[in-house]
Amino acid sequence: MLSSEELKSAAERHVWGHFSSLGKSVDGTTVIDRGEGAYVWDSDGKRYLDGLAGLYTTQVGYGRRELAEAAAEQMEKLGFFPMWTYAHPTGVELAQRIAHLAPGDLNRVFFTSGGSESVESAWKLARQYFNEIGQPDRTKVISRDLAYHGTSMGALSITGLDFAKEPFEPLVPGAIKVPNTQDFLNETPDDPHGAGQRAAQAIEDAIIANDASTIAAVFLEPVQNAGGCFVPPDGYFDAVREICDRHGVLLVSDEVICAFGRLGYMFGCEALGYQPDIITTAKGITSGHLPLGAMIVSDRLAKPFEKPTTAFQHGFTFAGHPVSCAVALANLDIFEREGLLENVRTNAPAFRAALDTLADLPIVADVRGMGYFYGIELVKDKATGEQFSEEEAQDLLRGFLSLRLAELGLLCRADSRGEPVIQLSPPLTIGPDEIEEMTSILRQTLIEASDRIS
Repeated sequence: MLSSEELKSAAERHVWGHFSSLGKSVDGTTVIDRGEGAYVWDSDGKRYLDGLAGLYTTQVGYGRRELAEAAAEQMEKLGFFPMWTYAHPTGVELAQRIAHLAPGDLNRVFFTSGGSESVESAWKLARQYFNEIGQPDRTKVISRDLAYHGTSMGALSITGLDFAKEPFEPLVPGAIKVPNTQDFLNETPDDPHGAGQRAAQAIEDAIIANDASTIAAVFLEPVQNAGGCFVPPDGYFDAVREICDRHGVLLVSDEVICAFGRLGYMFGCEALGYQPDIITTAKGITSGHLPLGAMIVSDRLAKPFEKPTTAFQHGFTFAGHPVSCAVALANLDIFEREGLLENVRTNAPAFRAALDTLADLPIVADVRGMGYFYGIELVKDKATGEQFSEEEAQDLLRGFLSLRLAELGLLCRADSRGEPVIQLSPPLTIGPDEIEEMTSILRQTLIEASDRIS
């Protein structure tokens, strides 16, 4: 067993962290050693409240023996078998359960290994679907600026973050971008309905400008993650649904983050009242305890593939892994047994109210989000509206906020995709005590940050 210092040294020498520089960190790599409930401990024994649920993922929290037992039991019975032509019991049961939970006629479940694969699968399915029904020119997709949809080449092309795409260009052609809803809300904050209608109209304008007969799908998150929890105005998704129907375009609800309780409902589209043609998921389906994702598809889109001569020419070796499916089933059992959706809906108003108390600080420009998914937007001077320069934002977020929050025992995300934000996405099990702890640490840290820049 390596000591804490040996672990840090080995991590610096051998681990290539995701979205990370190989340059040595100031204090060495923090190695998270164990978790229990909403808390994790590093290899030095320091405890942190995990305000990001790993990465918007550990819905039921850490240390769940029942998930470990479900994995062990399944591993002893059938440790692996692919879902290529064949099926296995846990995969069948999980697909049926998800179909029963999903809204409308979303009854077909195509398993993946994670979020990028789910998004990639949705684009490929849309393209083959239109090819099968005699509309082969429908290959393009529309998504929003700043939106994050994954890192595989197709999903990355749908992503609206330039810094993430530029090193890998040229990407897959046919991915069109429109402004996000927050752009329109910022223009007319006193007219949210009008902002929503204009945001939806931007999608229709893009469909028409790029030849509607070539557009396959629109990819939207219920609440957009990147940029800091952009909540769409009332009426936005109703308008988008009508636009997609009018032009024969599919609506894909990318719920890799927003599904499985993050917004207080099993699926984010339910929280916002719209019916998609496809839902893409991952993360919370197993509460991150094993890799798994799913693309949930309407019966209408599945129809052309019911012919014996037509197969969806796509798949992944580990997608629908029997052990992952067993853990997902046990995870959903916890949701039901402990009423986690109800817990989020009960405590969400108090969570929002607690975060709103931070608005009195000069560095806090906005608090937005819903359920257990919030962003706190930061500004250099709220009184004058002065923004941080890119260099100042990086210094604030990476040089101070992330380090100080962790030092005080809170893990969350300090991000600069768009304006600087702090993001919170805690396990769905938390209640008033953890909300108070998060808010207290945030207030202290933001006061210190304000003093630092004044």
